[in-house]
Amino acid sequence: MHRYRTHTCGALRESDIGETVRLSGWCHRIRDHGGVLFVDLRDHYGITQCVVDPDSPSFKDAEKLRSEWVVRMEGKVRRRPDGTDNEDLPTGMVELYVRDIEVLGPAGELPLPVFGEQEYPEDIRLKYRFLDLRREKLHQNIMTRGAIVDSMRRRMKEQGFFEFQTPILTASSPEGARDFLVPSRIHPGKFYALPQAPQQYKQLLMMSGFDRYFQIAPCFRDEDPRADRLPGEFYQLDVEMSFVTQDDVFAAMEPVITGVFEDFAKGKPVTKGWPRIPFAEALRKYGSDKPDLRNPIVMQEVSEHFRGSGFKVFARMLEDPKNQVWAIPGKGGGSRAFCDRMNSWAQGEGQPGLGYIMWRGAEGTLDLSKADEKATAEKATALAKERKVIDAIKTLQGAGPLANNIGPDRTDAIRKQLGLKEGDAAFFVAGDPDKFWKFAGLARTKLGEELNLIDKDRFELAWIVDFPMYEYNEEDKKVDFSHNPFSMPQGGLEALLTNDPLTIKAFQYDIACNGYEIASGGVRNHVPEAMVKAFEIAGYGEKEVVERFGGMYRAFQYGAPPHGGMAAGLDRIVMLLCGTTNLREISLFPMNQQAMDLLMGAPSEASTKQLRELHIRVNLPNK
Repeated sequence: MHRYRTHTCGALRESDIGETVRLSGWCHRIRDHGGVLFVDLRDHYGITQCVVDPDSPSFKDAEKLRSEWVVRMEGKVRRRPDGTDNEDLPTGMVELYVRDIEVLGPAGELPLPVFGEQEYPEDIRLKYRFLDLRREKLHQNIMTRGAIVDSMRRRMKEQGFFEFQTPILTASSPEGARDFLVPSRIHPGKFYALPQAPQQYKQLLMMSGFDRYFQIAPCFRDEDPRADRLPGEFYQLDVEMSFVTQDDVFAAMEPVITGVFEDFAKGKPVTKGWPRIPFAEALRKYGSDKPDLRNPIVMQEVSEHFRGSGFKVFARMLEDPKNQVWAIPGKGGGSRAFCDRMNSWAQGEGQPGLGYIMWRGAEGTLDLSKADEKATAEKATALAKERKVIDAIKTLQGAGPLANNIGPDRTDAIRKQLGLKEGDAAFFVAGDPDKFWKFAGLARTKLGEELNLIDKDRFELAWIVDFPMYEYNEEDKKVDFSHNPFSMPQGGLEALLTNDPLTIKAFQYDIACNGYEIASGGVRNHVPEAMVKAFEIAGYGEKEVVERFGGMYRAFQYGAPPHGGMAAGLDRIVMLLCGTTNLREISLFPMNQQAMDLLMGAPSEASTKQLRELHIRVNLPNK
């Protein structure tokens, strides 16, 4: 018999009844039922109920056991007594009657409980992550993550992609975030950078003729932490293809991502035939470049109904041609209390308020006081006419300050445009759309949540396309890349030479799912002259381009195939499929919100000897 176990804690079934077996694991839960001890023994594979009664030679040993002690138990498998089966456990039809116990690893007092899924302070959970990872839900999330990676790999290989590993120590790159720098001991005063993404290397692989590349790639960015991005490092499904158009990339990747979601959606519907939504349309309809399409609310421009109206605040704004008024329909939100609550929410978001109109039913009346009371036949006819007239003139009346100011005709025109009915409302934002679209998107999300309009039991995927190539940086007063600097502008070199940079669109695209950006990519700018010109518009001279991207620039001189690709965020995909909103719930050893590893004590100070070897002197900021 094996020293520690003949079976795992998830293996025993009715077919094993009568056998003598050994199990090893952690004491998950210990219960005393009238002098009989029940120990739920847990390992990676499952839980087995173990029973020790006073007749067992190991009873005294069992009385000493505590939660999370590691033990070996030996005994005979038997059927559980009638009425005590546990259908929630694969081992729930049997139990182990224990004859011998060996303590393999006693445990001290626990800083957090392992049994159960109760909330616990995050810093304690991260400091004692090895205990936190024993908890059932987190343990299962980590296993799901591994299975998702397996599914991705299998599907990518079925699509004809080849897996490669690219370097970790590389050169700094303008990917839009700060680099993590690694000082070179051999080359004093010089630094490597950890890759923000394998962007240049995967493009160089296309120059090298490998055609279809993928990698589950670690990426490093020195960014401030937030819930949907881990501080320091994250993983992505990195992809590149040669001789492709944008449509080819979509055709290759859509079935991969759809298939992965279907594998782990637990029966929830997953979009088939993803919509393609231009960036400008996404902002206009949803107030987001990563819209949650489970929310049915679609915003509309209603400027014409306020232009020259009695609502002077909007009317004066609309005298400036760049300003607009957008309406956010709220079906079922037509109560004064709800509208006032939304207005208060907007003020809490730093806005002056959120204008609204509610629609209520109103009936016309008919005065029959002059009808001839004696003429019963005439009276009956008049009453019949009254009913028909009232039905004909029954209207929906707009209520609220905006409705009072713009009048019933404009109010009803807005209602008809938005397709609203009695008991519905509309909320309005006005000004320069470039400045208010994000708030409008937040309001749309808030309405969807408050009115329970969002179907949370589905995965809605879409391509967001036609991103602008450039954006204006107000802080630095210059034109910057708005997305990936290596993307091909729509119109190529001619567009770069002749068009206003802020009007140029790029062959860039994202994948949005349930309000998250889960992937980003583009068709690459593989023409050397166009690459130099694209960077020149963003303030980089040709000399700087050659210095910073010399490897890729040189490669483009020697026969560069048209190529494109994307990178899908593994962590966010796992987060969505595990039904959580925090990436720390799907990662093994994450840092906290202050970018600190509480388990390993990182970052830590370097010794004087280490700094001397690296030719570095620390210059700390004044406190």
